[in-house]
Amino acid sequence: MKLDGIHHITAITADAPGNVDFYTRVMGLRMVKKSVNQDDPTVYHLFYGDEHARPGLDLTFFEYPGVARGRAGAGMVHRILWRVRSNDALDFWAERLAGEGIESLREGGRLRFSDPEGLEHELAVFDVPDEPLIAEHPEVPAEHALQGFQGVRAYSFDPERSRAMLEQALAFVPTDGGWEARGEIRGATYAYDPPPPERGLQGAGTVHHVAWHSSDEEHEAWRDGVRASGGHPTPVIDRHYFRSIYFREPSGVLFELATPSPGFTVDEPLETLGERLSIPPALESRRAEIEAVLKPLPYRRATRERA
Repeated sequence: MKLDGIHHITAITADAPGNVDFYTRVMGLRMVKKSVNQDDPTVYHLFYGDEHARPGLDLTFFEYPGVARGRAGAGMVHRILWRVRSNDALDFWAERLAGEGIESLREGGRLRFSDPEGLEHELAVFDVPDEPLIAEHPEVPAEHALQGFQGVRAYSFDPERSRAMLEQALAFVPTDGGWEARGEIRGATYAYDPPPPERGLQGAGTVHHVAWHSSDEEHEAWRDGVRASGGHPTPVIDRHYFRSIYFREPSGVLFELATPSPGFTVDEPLETLGERLSIPPALESRRAEIEAVLKPLPYRRATRERA
C-alpha cells in the first residue's frame, strides 16, 4: 500500500473575506467548496483547489472571526511547498505578490512568502511525473499557475521519534532531508526543521492539519497500521466529501488520512462549485440557524470566459 501524497492541507483564518480574496484573486485558485466546520458548524470551512477539485491541490481554511494571529512551533507544520513550472513562473509570482504589497524572498530556485495572516508558502520547480493541477484565472497564465502541493515542512525537537511510524505504518520513503509518500497517482514530501524557542500557538495563519491521500479500499488497513505502530487513530469519520481518520504522529503534527470519494461534486455540479453554501446532510436541518450566524460570503469564480 502507498499513500498518494497529500490530499489536502487545512489552516486557520480570522478573516474569510480577506482569505477568499487572497487565495482566489491573488493566488489564482478556485474555490471548490464553501461549507462549514462539521465539528463547529457556526464557522466556515473554505476549500480552494484546481479546476476539477482533485486531491493534491486542496488548501482549506477554518474561519474563526477575529481569532488572534498564531505562531508555528514544535509539532506544527510551518511551511507549505508548491510546485510551479519554471523559473519564469517564480518571476511572475514575485512581481504579482509585490504588486499586492506581499514581500517575498528569492533564494536560488525558490520563492518564499507569507499570506496576509502569516501562513508561510514556498514555490519551486520540482522534477516529478505528477500531472499538474491547475486552476483557471484571467490574470494568471496557465504556464505560471500553481501546479499542486510538493509537500510540507514541520517543526520537531526529535524527528527520529517519528521515523518508525512514518516508514513502517505509513510507508513513507526516506529522501534527502525528509520523506516522500508516493503512490500510483501522486507523491508529496514531509520534512522537519528545528523548532523556534517559543511555544507554538494555534491561530490565524497556522496549519491545523495535513491530510494524506488514501484509496477508498485501503482506508481501514491504514488505520490498522497506525494502531499497530502505537498511534491512536480515530474511527473512520464520514465528512460527506471524503472519509477521514485522524491521529497525531509522534512529533505532534496532526495527520489525517482522507479518501478521494465521493468528492466535491457529490452535492453540487462542477461548473458552480463554491458558489453556494454547501451543508452536509447531517447538518442540513440546521441550515437556517447556520446561515443566520455566518457572514454572507459571495463568490463567483473569475475565469477567462467571464472576465
